[in-house]
Amino acid sequence: MSILMILQLLIVLGALWVGSRYGSLALGAISGIGLALLVFGFGLKPGSPPTDVIYIIIAAVTCAGIMQASGGMDWLIQIAERLLRKHPDRITFLAPLCTFFLTVLVGTGHVVYTLMPIVCDIALKKGIRPERPCGVASIASQVGITCSPIAAAVVAFVTISNTNGFDITIPRVLMVSIPACLCGLMAAAAASYHRGLDLDKDPVFQSKISDPLMRDYIYGGGATTLDKNIPPEAKRAVYIFLLALAVIVMFAAVPSLLPSWDGKALKMNIVIQIVMISAAALMIIFCKASPKKAVAGPVWQSGMVAVVAIYGIAWLADTYFSNYMDTMQAMLTDIVKDYPWSIALVFFLVSVLINSQGAVVVAMLPLAYSLGIAGPVLLGVLPSVYGYFFIPNYPSDIATVNFDRSGTTVIGKYLLNHSFMMPGLICVFTSTIVAYLLSMVLF
Repeated sequence: MSILMILQLLIVLGALWVGSRYGSLALGAISGIGLALLVFGFGLKPGSPPTDVIYIIIAAVTCAGIMQASGGMDWLIQIAERLLRKHPDRITFLAPLCTFFLTVLVGTGHVVYTLMPIVCDIALKKGIRPERPCGVASIASQVGITCSPIAAAVVAFVTISNTNGFDITIPRVLMVSIPACLCGLMAAAAASYHRGLDLDKDPVFQSKISDPLMRDYIYGGGATTLDKNIPPEAKRAVYIFLLALAVIVMFAAVPSLLPSWDGKALKMNIVIQIVMISAAALMIIFCKASPKKAVAGPVWQSGMVAVVAIYGIAWLADTYFSNYMDTMQAMLTDIVKDYPWSIALVFFLVSVLINSQGAVVVAMLPLAYSLGIAGPVLLGVLPSVYGYFFIPNYPSDIATVNFDRSGTTVIGKYLLNHSFMMPGLICVFTSTIVAYLLSMVLF
């Protein structure tokens, strides 16, 4: 590995690190500076931006954003809240299940912000330390991304795998990722069940509530969505969205149903785009969904941020790796030949830097295939693309800390001793092991 190659790698890592510090659109924009330095400064041939994945994200978040604008997301949150309030003593297990499946349905973890204050409120009223359900529920909201049929990470995995000779479909990916991630989440919830001191034995918490004003603040939130009136149009929008998901899964499971030209069937990335955009149009026409309200909503906005992030990050990474592919293969082939699972460590470490599972897949999966790692192995380590809980700067984690009025969900004094570290590590480690075993058995 030459000094020039190391210097260019430092530019790539530096752009990712600086972008993650600024967050939001900066992830993709600052990657553009790194790309400019590599191309204009060092003369590297630019790689290709991941346009297929970007188009899918745009279609999916437009559909999900329109559903949110119709009020459909409020109905889904209400259903989850009813379940949690019916079984408050089991909230440490039920809260992550709710946030997980909300993400699976919508394809983004940013839909759970309304639910987090409710989780905290239920835990406090039941006398449960809020850190227990809140920490693992925030992790679950991101773990669900590798289990969603419309999430960029899943679609990119299928698209890139098919290009590299691993014939895999979205339903077959979900056959591995969903049970594996559920096992990981339940392991993390079990580890969180008795985490920390009970509230009545926690001297810090007891000191807080000894102040009447602080006690009123902690116990006086009463967050709920049950008082919201859900119009019929909102429920109709959810049904349209679920029907769209069912159609996508059906076409992916039975490719013979797809139209073909010159012996080549319509690709699934095009199918997803057509179905999602059509579903969004139906919601606008039949569910009184306001496009202006959708554009202003958190689902659509977070999705567009993901588009810019993946655009910049993946293009930067592809430019670097495509210019040094032969060198990378010579360096890493022996390692991955003997320990193919070690690519999971690479995926995890890259995710710590770039805060996007879709971007990790788009940037690193082609390199993994070029190193000769088999498709089933890469499917088995798919859960390892979630590592950005490690440094607690992701919006869902920060929001969860702020929602917990008790102050038990924290970002520690030393940054890494935070409330999401333990459940995150247990979940990703367990999910990756289970997914690896499932993939070896099935494929």
